[in-house]
Amino acid sequence: MKKVVIIMGSLSDEPVCREAANALEELGVPHAVRVCSAHRTPVALRDIVFGAEKADAGAFICIAGMAAHLAGAVAALSVLPVVGVPVASGGLGGLDALLSTAQMPPGVPVAAVAVNGGRNAALLCAQMLAIGDGALRQALKAARAGMAQKITEQDAALQARLSD
Repeated sequence: MKKVVIIMGSLSDEPVCREAANALEELGVPHAVRVCSAHRTPVALRDIVFGAEKADAGAFICIAGMAAHLAGAVAALSVLPVVGVPVASGGLGGLDALLSTAQMPPGVPVAAVAVNGGRNAALLCAQMLAIGDGALRQALKAARAGMAQKITEQDAALQARLSD
């Protein structure tokens, strides 16, 4: 199975990164986590991206706040899918990061998920990898069924409380 490489711009992004990593672990998707800045360590970022491609990675998740150029920098270096996760930081609550992530020039796509949406980024990457991986596709179906079951149980508990 191909690996997902999660890159966060700084350790302050770790809570969002943990959500992504946990979702990948639940699905059995191998992953690596790195801290690297598009602006402060661009050579290291290039080395991480090229190394991941040589190691047959399947996708990148880039987690960053404020200007959030990390996903764009990775997308400029790779033809693999890049999912950007804008982080709520600074005075704009993540809107600046969302716009930076979503406004890419033609030919350099980045998928943008919800502000602080680490889990959704991981699930989107898993869905992309599942195109060629039947076992992963089944794991995703089971995860969806589990989510539905949880809601059904919550509704049953609510109905029981309301009928008392």
